[in-house]
Amino acid sequence: MPGFELFGDEERKEVNDVLETGVLFRYGFDPVRQGHWKARSFEKQLAKRLGVAYCHLCASGTTALITALISCGIGASDEVIVPPFTFIATIEAVLAVGAVPVFAEIDETLCLDPQALKAVITSRTRAVLPVHMCGAMACIDEISQVCERHDLILIEDACQSVGGSFNGKALGTFGKAGCFSFDPVKTVTCGEGGAIVTDDSTVYTHADAFTDHGHDHKGNDRGLEAHLILGTNFRISELNAAVGVAQLRKLDMMIDRQRQTKKTIKDALAQSDKITFRQLPDPDGDTATFLSFFLPDESAAQKTVKKFGEAGVDGCFNWYANNWHYISHWDHLKQWHTAAKLPSQSAKHCPDYQNLTLPQSDDIMRRAISMQIKLAWTEEQIKQRIEKMMDIIGFLKS
Repeated sequence: MPGFELFGDEERKEVNDVLETGVLFRYGFDPVRQGHWKARSFEKQLAKRLGVAYCHLCASGTTALITALISCGIGASDEVIVPPFTFIATIEAVLAVGAVPVFAEIDETLCLDPQALKAVITSRTRAVLPVHMCGAMACIDEISQVCERHDLILIEDACQSVGGSFNGKALGTFGKAGCFSFDPVKTVTCGEGGAIVTDDSTVYTHADAFTDHGHDHKGNDRGLEAHLILGTNFRISELNAAVGVAQLRKLDMMIDRQRQTKKTIKDALAQSDKITFRQLPDPDGDTATFLSFFLPDESAAQKTVKKFGEAGVDGCFNWYANNWHYISHWDHLKQWHTAAKLPSQSAKHCPDYQNLTLPQSDDIMRRAISMQIKLAWTEEQIKQRIEKMMDIIGFLKS
């Protein structure tokens, strides 16, 4: 990752198809399109790739999450269980629909801990929103079972894990809806873009309408279309979708390349008895966008990341200190720094995020390092990276 490392003639061809017609809008203008429907093509191809009945593209992964929540009936004051390790968009999406994010601990999958999930379920809980972080999966089978036992809606945030699977089933397809992102740093990128996938026809119909002001998209005259529900403008453009069409064809090749590179580096790091690796419920389903491992303590992790950076080993993160991805630095959430009061702030049972404690997650994240796996690395660059990393982690050896 990211997919832009492999931009080429394929992407240019798809974009030029759109530019030559002059139709950048995903709906209408049938006579001048010359048969080009890039958003529709991407949707059809992604649905086939994931083995789902329906796929709807929208403007971003964030809008996909908002749309999925709305389309599954999640709204004002509903509690949605979320992990503390994710991109902040997961939390923003819950807040955007008026619902209340409730945090549960993660485990060494770096995703929601199914056992900890049970402890935060209340009578107000409506949905669980696990995040398949850093290219690999949560214990989605166990999380699914918890949702079934408690009659909760399962919506998957698979924004970072397109192409991943668990026991042969695509991530994002275990719940009522799944969400994906195609932003600039994802394996498949459109620059900006997202998708909602589902096997539920009602969820799909609502998603299709909600992202375009409620239009039912029946007929060729937008001015005469009925409006099924209230909605908004979360549309993707044909230009963004065109890039995605070409990128999606490269997905299997990109994942294969990432897996080979990750294995080479992981095998080398495994020589250190002070390093342990992220738990993978199904190693065969890992997209290998990141190699995540644990050091003995927070000090060792921070020193290692610092030394990696000084040596030119880029793309390595200690997530506990990261402003975007872990709750420890989400002061704007903890202190409710908003431009206007959100419905969740008025909820009778609104959580106190300022005093929230997540000791298990904190311990895991303090020790964790994730290294981005680049698609463009040469064999020589991989070799040099391994040599530098092994020199640096030498101080950890017994």
